[in-house]
Amino acid sequence: MEATVFNSAQIYLLRMFEHIKTDDELLEIKKLIGDYYAKKMDEHLDKLWDDGVLDQKRLDEINEMDLHKMK
Repeated sequence: MEATVFNSAQIYLLRMFEHIKTDDELLEIKKLIGDYYAKKMDEHLDKLWDDGVLDQKRLDEINEMDLHKMK
C-alpha cells in the first residue's frame, strides 16, 4: 500500500480542522476558503483582462465551447 504524503499546508489545515466542532463552523470555514479562491480568481482574471489576454470576444468564444468535452 502506498503512503500518502501531505504537504505543509495540508498538515496545517488538518490540525486546524481538529478545532471544528459543529456543522455551522464547517460551513463557515468552507465559505471562507471559497471566498479566498474566488478573490484570487477575480484578481487573476482582472490581470488577464488588463494585459489584453482576455477580452469580450474571447469570453464569447469560451461561452460557446462545450467545456465538458475538453481534456
